[in-house]
Amino acid sequence: MSKLKDSTTKIALADDHVLLRSALATLVDGFGNCKVIFQVEDGSDLIEKIQEGQIPDIVLLDINMPKVDGYDAAIWIRDNRPEIHVLALTMYDAEANMIRLLQAGVKGFLKKDCHPSELRTAIQAIIQQGYYYSQSATGKLVNLFRNGSEAEIQKNMLSPEEITFLKFASTDMTYKEIAVEMRLNPRTVDNLRDHLFDKLDVKSRVGLAMYGIRKGIVRF
Repeated sequence: MSKLKDSTTKIALADDHVLLRSALATLVDGFGNCKVIFQVEDGSDLIEKIQEGQIPDIVLLDINMPKVDGYDAAIWIRDNRPEIHVLALTMYDAEANMIRLLQAGVKGFLKKDCHPSELRTAIQAIIQQGYYYSQSATGKLVNLFRNGSEAEIQKNMLSPEEITFLKFASTDMTYKEIAVEMRLNPRTVDNLRDHLFDKLDVKSRVGLAMYGIRKGIVRF
């Protein structure tokens, strides 16, 4: 690949939907000052490409992907290649998801149904300012921290361990199997379950699964 001009923003795409990814690449390349340098369908492939030395300026990152999802890929980039900006693409804009994305180090997030002009604006803002948050996203977060009680804010801030448990609890695995998978003793898993029942104000495992689905944490 020939060397890109200094003014060209190098973009990587990570999305497991081939048609969407292809259309997005065509759109981004059409911006003129952007160039898609590679496309992948999974977070593990993204990490591998970066480790091979293909370093984008911005990663347009789908959150829900198989194997390594967008959250884990963003965390890896945050911890290993912090100079790479991550712009998350998601169908879910609930406060819990946005907080998780911020914790993962993303520099902005867009809903997948946004207008192409907003995507272009977001890319430019991240290059020039280092971040981009839409008015809608900013409003949700401001209202959460301005009007939400401490309990409500904590409810939207799940730890990595809580998120992992929530995903496993939404499958047909037994709690004993979850304990083995998470390398925890069964009593710790029971305590984690009871803590989430109280924190999320649910009364059953089905309630946990429904919360995970509603917030975009669990995907079937």
